[in-house]
Amino acid sequence: MKYQVQENCLTIFLPREVDHHHAEEIRKNADMVIEKNHIKYVIFDFERTEFMDSSGIGAIMGRYRLIRLVDGEVWAVHTSMRIKKILTLSGVTRIMQIYEEEQR
Repeated sequence: MKYQVQENCLTIFLPREVDHHHAEEIRKNADMVIEKNHIKYVIFDFERTEFMDSSGIGAIMGRYRLIRLVDGEVWAVHTSMRIKKILTLSGVTRIMQIYEEEQR
């Protein structure tokens, strides 16, 4: 898992496929970084992601529950139309903001 920490914000650069195997790695590593660095904001970067199953949704929901304990927020960036649809249908967009960059 690739990630970046800036102050109390963790950016997780998700892989091409967020399936059961990758979701478990995201859970373990993200939880460790969140606890170690007192993270309050988590940004999931979907730039490379083409596929996500229910395990990926579960990993996002779990990090959301953890971050809510410290009154933090969870965001998604670089979502394709396909990923946006998955997030919307699963209900994740009710708990997570999707940041959209302005088109030039």
